[in-house]
Formats: sequence, structure tokens, C-alpha cells
Amino acid sequence: MTSPGLMGGRENTRSDLRLPYYVYHFSTSGVAVALATAVTHPLDVVKVRLQMQLAGQRGHLVGMGTIFAHMVKNEGPGSLYLGLGPALTRSLIYGGLRLVATGLTNPMEVLKVRLQMESSSQSGPLREIRRIVSVEGMRALWKGVGPAIARASCLTASQLATYDESKQVLLKYTSLEEGLHLHLISSCIAGTVGTLVTAPVDMIKTRLMLQRESKGVRSYRNAFHCGYQVILTEGLGALYKGGFATFARLGPQTTITFIVCEKLRELAGIKAI
Repeated sequence: MTSPGLMGGRENTRSDLRLPYYVYHFSTSGVAVALATAVTHPLDVVKVRLQMQLAGQRGHLVGMGTIFAHMVKNEGPGSLYLGLGPALTRSLIYGGLRLVATGLTNPMEVLKVRLQMESSSQSGPLREIRRIVSVEGMRALWKGVGPAIARASCLTASQLATYDESKQVLLKYTSLEEGLHLHLISSCIAGTVGTLVTAPVDMIKTRLMLQRESKGVRSYRNAFHCGYQVILTEGLGALYKGGFATFARLGPQTTITFIVCEKLRELAGIKAI
């Protein structure tokens, strides 16, 4: 099984490739993830809004459609692309390096979710990151890095294992051959499994990244305390807040990522995943 991330080298499948294999490996993965991120980013914004509603208290939860309509009506269509710049920057690096890059790109993830929650703010990414550092300190850029790494591990393992096994089963028991239809079905299955595995960790990560400590007040001490407090005050099901939005985003994102990556690898003369 081969990861879209930079998990190790392999001999080039074509002797005429001028660049080292890892360059093609990194670029195909990075471009695929960035493209998928650009297409599904509005759903990521909605997901963050869902994950943060009624934080720490019980009450009626607003659905995905309501939040989507509210944002377009009151904040404008552009609000669906809040934080897109940091998201694409993170995707290009993270898509190529996967687990190694999670810690390095965490500041971009923090910046992304902060911008996604503040449509009224006129500050750009650079001004916002300076504000975070000056008010909350440099360490604030690595808030939620533990859950972020855990999510990356779970997502990579669940997506790749499911995608690989699905392809093998479909090749063995159906008439499908290596190509678009096989990649589409396998990636849809991988996206579903990835959502179920990572949704609770993703929600905890979002809560930690959006926690402000300028006055020394901390609602959550760490990831485990965050999870415990969410379950205690909002119920076990709260860990899956934004779960449908996560699936609506992660499903297409996984599909686009694998299909584009497979095509780019084919064009570069690299073996299929």
C-alpha cells in the first residue's frame, strides 16, 4: 500500500523521468489535496461554525443548511471562503508530507479556523497572525497540535487502508479495472470511513484552536479535558457536531484527492496508488 504522503522512496517507473521520484510524489499529492481543499472549503467553514455552536451548554442546535443560508444572507457568499489562503498553503505542504507536516502547518490551521469564525474582521491573514502572537503568545499558534496530529494519523490510516482494500476487493470480485470508476468508488468508501473515524478528534481540535487565552481564562486544559467537558455539558453526540458537514466535505475531498492524484501519477509515469 502506498501513501499519497511522502512515506518513502520507490524506483521510478520510467527511466526518462528527469526529476527525482520524490519530487513527483510530493507534487502530485500536494496539488491533489490543494485542489480538493479549494473545491470543498465552503463546507469546511460551515463545519467549523457547527462545531462551535452552543459550546459548553445545552440547547437547540442549528443545522448545516440553516448556517449555510444564514452566512450567505448576512455575511455574503464570500464568507464561505474565509481562511482559504491559509487552507491552501497548509494543503500544499500537508498533502505532500502528511504526518511530518502536521506540526509544521499547525499555525496555518489555527489561522484558518480563526478567520472562518470572524467574518466581520477586515484583517488579512498576516495581520491576524500578528494579533494572535501579540495577544496570546507564540504558543497559541500550536493550539490543538496534539489532536491535529492524532487526526492526521487516523485520517491517513483510515483513508489509505480503506482505499487500498476497497480497490483490491473491487478488482477481485467485480469487472472493474484500474481507472476512473474504480478510483471513484474506492475513494467514496474511504471518505465515509475517514469521516466516522476522525469527526470527534476534529471537533476537539477546532474547540482548542479557537480557545482564546488573552485574559488567562482556559475552558479546556488539554484535548482529554476538552473531550470530557464536551461530553459532560453537551452530551456524547456533541463529539459529532458538524459530522454531516464533515462528511459532505471529506467525502468529495477524498474522492477528488485520490482521483486527481492517480491521474497526475499516471501522467508522471508513476505507478497507481
